[in-house]
Amino acid sequence: MTREQRRLAAILAADVVGYSRLMGRDESGTLARLRKNRSEHLDPVLAKYGGRLVKLTGDGALVEFASAVDALSAAIEFQQAMAEANRGGPADTALVFRMGLHLGDLIVEGDDLYGDGVNVAARLEAEAPAGGIVVSRTVHEAVAGRLKATFDDLGSLSLKNIERPILALSVKWEPSDWRQAVTATTTAALQVPLPLPDKPSIAVLPFQNMSGDPEQEYFADGVVEDIITALSRAKSLFVIARNSSFTYRGRAVDIKQVGRELGVRYVLEGSVRKLGSRVRITGQLIDVASGSHIWADRFEDDLADIFGLQDRVTSSVVGAIFPNLELAEISRARQKLGSLAAYDYYLQGLAAFYRFTRKDHEQALSLLQKAIDLDPEFALAHAIKSHWGCGVRKSSGWDDNPVEERQEAERLARRAMELDRNDPRVLANVGITLAWGLLRCQEGSDLIDQALEIDPNYALAWSWGAVARVGLGDHDGAIKYCERALRLSPLDPRAFVAANAMASVHFLADRYEMAISWAAKALRQHHGYPLAMQTTVASYALAGRIEEAERACALYLQLHPRTRLSVIKDRMLCVRDEDIQKYATGLRVAGLPE
Repeated sequence: MTREQRRLAAILAADVVGYSRLMGRDESGTLARLRKNRSEHLDPVLAKYGGRLVKLTGDGALVEFASAVDALSAAIEFQQAMAEANRGGPADTALVFRMGLHLGDLIVEGDDLYGDGVNVAARLEAEAPAGGIVVSRTVHEAVAGRLKATFDDLGSLSLKNIERPILALSVKWEPSDWRQAVTATTTAALQVPLPLPDKPSIAVLPFQNMSGDPEQEYFADGVVEDIITALSRAKSLFVIARNSSFTYRGRAVDIKQVGRELGVRYVLEGSVRKLGSRVRITGQLIDVASGSHIWADRFEDDLADIFGLQDRVTSSVVGAIFPNLELAEISRARQKLGSLAAYDYYLQGLAAFYRFTRKDHEQALSLLQKAIDLDPEFALAHAIKSHWGCGVRKSSGWDDNPVEERQEAERLARRAMELDRNDPRVLANVGITLAWGLLRCQEGSDLIDQALEIDPNYALAWSWGAVARVGLGDHDGAIKYCERALRLSPLDPRAFVAANAMASVHFLADRYEMAISWAAKALRQHHGYPLAMQTTVASYALAGRIEEAERACALYLQLHPRTRLSVIKDRMLCVRDEDIQKYATGLRVAGLPE
C-alpha cells in the first residue's frame, strides 16, 4: 500500500456570518461582494503571508500556511481590513467573517487537505464571534510573544464530531498596533537581503518563555546557547552568532524577514513552558524561502536535573536537525540545472547515494569526483569518496576490483586528512574507511572518536564507531555506540548502519532472536543489505531454525547471486578469526556455497 503523505501546517477556516440570510435577501449582490472581497482583501493578504487557498466553500474558505505566525497575522489583518471596509455601510449587507485556526498534522491528497487538523479548524471557526478569531492551544503556543495580540482562554471546548475536548483561545488586537506592524514589515521588505553563504546557513532565535516564570528565561537562553555552540562545531554549517540571534528577543518576527536580515536559509525557533515540576520544550526548523517546516518536535522532562535536561535537549535537537538539514539541502540541489558549484555536485551525489542501488552508487561517485575536480581542496568530498569507493562497495558486494579500490581509498583518505584534520565529518569518514574498508580497526576507531570529541551530536559517527568496535571485539562498547546513534537520530536515512551493528553484536553473543530482530530493522530501511542478510541467515541456522535459514539463504543468493563463503569472509562486519568462523559455520549450515 502507498504510504499516505502528511505534513504539519497551520490551517485557517473562514465563514461568512449569516450567509443564508444575505443570499436570501440579495443573491447577486452578495456574490458580487464576495468576489470583490476576495480580490481586494483575501488574495493580497494570502500573497503577503504565503497562504495557499485550499478551497472555497461557497461562503467561506480553507487556507493553509507553513507558519502559525503567518497564519494568525493574515487572519488579523484580513479581519481588520473587513472591519474597515464595512465601516459606514449598511449593517444588513455587510460581509462579516468568523475564523478558526489550528496547527496540526494534515493528510495531503493532491491539492486538497484532510484529517483531524482540518476538522478542528472548521469547528473552532463556528465558535468564533462575528468578526473574531478563535485559535487552538497549539497555535497559541507557536505564536505567543511573537505578535501584538492578546488571548482570552475559552477553556476546553467540546466540538461537534471531535472526540477530544480542544483547548481554545479567543484573539484580541489593537488596530493601531497592526498598522504600525504592517508598516515595519513593509519597510523591512524593501531592505536588500544579505547574500546566502555557499553552505547551509541557520539562525537559532531565542526560545519563548511561555511559563511566566523569569527563572525559565535563563534556562531557555541556556538551551539556545548550547544549541548554537553545538551547531557551530560542524564546519559544514554557517551558524549565526548568539549576539546577532538574540537581538530578536521579545520581538514579533517574520521568519522571512529574519532570513533576509541575517542572510540565512534556515531558522530554528522554539518555546519553553514550565508544567509543575516538569518543563516542556518545543522546537521547529523552518525553511526561510518556502516558510515550510522541515522538522518539529517536543521534549518534556523533570526540572530536578536542569543542567542534565539542558544537555539532553541540545543533543536531541542537534541530532535531529542535521539529517533533516541534509535532506532539505539535497532536495534544493536536485532542482538546480546547468552549471553547478562543487558543493551542489556533492549534494547531488548524496541524493544518488541515498537511493542505495549500484547504478545510483556509480553516479554518486561520479558526482563526487566532479566536486573534487571543481574544488581540489574540498576535504569532505575526498573523505566521503574514500568511504563510498571502498567500504560501501565492500559491504554491498560491489567491490569488483578490491585491491585497486583499497589503494584509491587510501589515497583519498590521506589527501582528506592533509586538507582538514579538524572537520568531524572528514575525520569520521576517513575513520570508517580505515576501520571497515581497510580493516585497520583501531586506527579508524581512534579517528571516529576524535570526530565525536569535536561534535558529540554526529549520529552517523556513533554508528561508525559501533562498526569499529564490532571489529575490535568490544561488543559492550558497540551496543553503547549504537544506542547513542539511534537516540540522536532515529529517522536518519543511514540508521540501518547502527541496526546492523547491533544485530552483529547479538549474533556473536549467541542472542540469535535479538540478532534476527535487529537485522530485520536494518533490512526494512535498506532492502537486501548484504551484511544484515548474512546475520539473518547465520542466526536462523545457529538457532536451529534450519528451514527458515535455508529460505533466508535462498533469498540472499537470489539478490546477491555471486555470494560464496570464500568471498564473504572479506565482507563481514567482524575481523577476528573466531567471529568470522562463527558466521561461516552458520552460513554453511544454511546452505551457502563454498
